[in-house]
Amino acid sequence: MAAGVTSRISYSNSILNTLSLQTLYTYPENWRAFKAQIAAQYSGARLKIASAPPAFSFGQTNRSPAFLSNFPLGKVPAYQGDDGFCLFESNAIAHYLSNDVLRGSTPQASAQVLQWVSFADSEIIPPASAWVFPTLGIMQFNKQATEQAKEEVKRVLSILNQHLNTRTFLVGERVSLADISVSCSLLWLFKQPYPNVTRWFLTCINQPQFKTVLGEVQLCEKMAQFDAKKFAEMQPKKEAPAKKEKTGKEGGKQQQQPEKKEKKKEEKKAAPVEEEMDECEAALAAEPKTKDPFAHLAKSPFVMDEFKRKYSNEDTMTVALPYFWDNFDREGFSIWYAEYRFPEELTMAFMSCNLITGMFQRLDKLRKNAFASVILFGANNDSCISGIWVFRGQDLAFTLSEDWQIDYESYTWRKLDVDSEECKTMVKEYFAWEGDFKHVGKPFNQGKIFK
Repeated sequence: MAAGVTSRISYSNSILNTLSLQTLYTYPENWRAFKAQIAAQYSGARLKIASAPPAFSFGQTNRSPAFLSNFPLGKVPAYQGDDGFCLFESNAIAHYLSNDVLRGSTPQASAQVLQWVSFADSEIIPPASAWVFPTLGIMQFNKQATEQAKEEVKRVLSILNQHLNTRTFLVGERVSLADISVSCSLLWLFKQPYPNVTRWFLTCINQPQFKTVLGEVQLCEKMAQFDAKKFAEMQPKKEAPAKKEKTGKEGGKQQQQPEKKEKKKEEKKAAPVEEEMDECEAALAAEPKTKDPFAHLAKSPFVMDEFKRKYSNEDTMTVALPYFWDNFDREGFSIWYAEYRFPEELTMAFMSCNLITGMFQRLDKLRKNAFASVILFGANNDSCISGIWVFRGQDLAFTLSEDWQIDYESYTWRKLDVDSEECKTMVKEYFAWEGDFKHVGKPFNQGKIFK
């Protein structure tokens, strides 16, 4: 068994050593190529991306005899090593550029990785394409096909959401090719009705290796709609036939009547045609505007923004903390202690910090009425997360909006007595990131501020 493991590791390392001048041919922002690029980031493979002239021009280079001799389908992404070894099909390329951890370190894990890669191709991509392509102007809109695609997407995301209910990643405790493939397949349509999928997706795309390839991924705020104008612009331009000139009875050119024509132009300007709303737009227009979740609360004399300015720009112990306690409104605000419920699932420190960052990102609209200091304690594979939160009102703010309820159930929450020594000590330690933290029993690792 030991010899077999050694052989497998040697095989993986030998591949990486031979891949010194590897080229990936693609076009910009090709999500299929992202899979190979992210895999290369994890495995350390050096990959040259040829996606712009003169190295590669999509529609020209991939139709040339030289390219087709290596890649007969003429499709990208396409991989070529310095030894002449060529691969087409994105999954094969991503697999080749991966290391053993990404591929699955056991036969069972390897099979599960292949399972989810196939799931992405067969279950996610077809309905996602049918839904999203019309909004990008690539495909004509068909209401029946789109509605069917939406239902299919909901079905597969529900399956994914259930699988991730007790897991950080799709296979095992680390990122694998399964996570890379499924994440990339979701880039087009990602929304947030599935909390576990959302948590997992944000954890993946915030990994350094993902960010190097994808950059900052902006989640959509509303459902994309079919744009007839964009669709028309995406279609090949047809040359309009030359207009025949009208002739009068004598065979000569008919005289133009400029005054009448000018008048018609003015009439057309004066009465612009209103675009009809589709059913979705009409329903959205009929809905009342979102109500401020804190509208029911009385105005507070405590100016949260002013405290945040002092906390950001001045000394915490000598300026920010005294300002906080001198101005804190005990009736209008409350202070809570939060502790992550699943410390046994925390592995690498940077991954644990991504959990905190992901939660903060999803609570962006709560910032005006809240402040928090959340800390990771301990080290890799032996850590915990806890924090102090300040909310407007006397109740947990998360219950005021469905948009804020994705992560908070992963924590236990305890309201602190503002006048107690426990509360004062905790506020001091968590705001300053220094102290004994006797209630934790692990050393400070790093902290994140929600402000």
